[in-house]
Amino acid sequence: MDAPEAARAMDKPLLRVGNVETAYYGRLTVLRGVSLEVLPGQVVTILGSNGAGKSTLLKTIMGYIPDQPEKGTIEVLGRRVNGWDPEDIARLGVAYIPEGRGIFPELTVHENLRLGAYPRGDGAVAADVEAMEARFPILRERRRQQAGTLSGGEQQMLVLARALMSRPKLMLLDEPSLGLAPRLVGEVFRIIREIHAAGTAMLLIEQNARQALGVADYGYVLESGRIVLEGTSTRLEADPNVQELYLGMVREESAKGFRRFKVRRRWA
Repeated sequence: MDAPEAARAMDKPLLRVGNVETAYYGRLTVLRGVSLEVLPGQVVTILGSNGAGKSTLLKTIMGYIPDQPEKGTIEVLGRRVNGWDPEDIARLGVAYIPEGRGIFPELTVHENLRLGAYPRGDGAVAADVEAMEARFPILRERRRQQAGTLSGGEQQMLVLARALMSRPKLMLLDEPSLGLAPRLVGEVFRIIREIHAAGTAMLLIEQNARQALGVADYGYVLESGRIVLEGTSTRLEADPNVQELYLGMVREESAKGFRRFKVRRRWA
């Protein structure tokens, strides 16, 4: 591939979601005309309140909701994957870390890591397990321990390492800091930055909007199943609606000097 071709390839989205609508059981429409893109090497975050449809979006992309999306197109590496099984989407180079982590609690740490390589067909799995245990020393210490007995932070290290075992081009992360102590949240995001720096693209859902925008290149705000705002992380951080609803930065002073906090949705 010559330099111009390589440059054009870098401009093509790893993931393109076009005007997607998703309904549960064919009755309750959760996503309404959602469109977004993730470019190679990019971290994209999705902000939104509980019930906005964030997790549903990731499940729709990965094919975990039968017969969905009802409308629209999902493309991974330029291939339309509507109707594909999750394991076939994973083989294209997509790693999915669901909310709640999704470890296999009765298997050992070592066995969980090896399972992360199931989409691959090469003979380097053992070497990659060694590399993951070197990168996450706590996993080497716990390698023969049942995964369900790990602490919450250790389990999150395990699911990140297991996802990397598939050598993904794109990672979908759903609330990676959920339930973790502040110190561990910082550690998780340090690792996310390292993964990003190594070239892996990410689509990130995260309750901690400040952390999410700090690591992301671009972001979308999802409200009631619709994209209501998008832009660079810098632009979103500066938006007064994002500041008030997700960053807790906007306040008003009353005539008597009292601080009053108000939420006003004025999406452009």
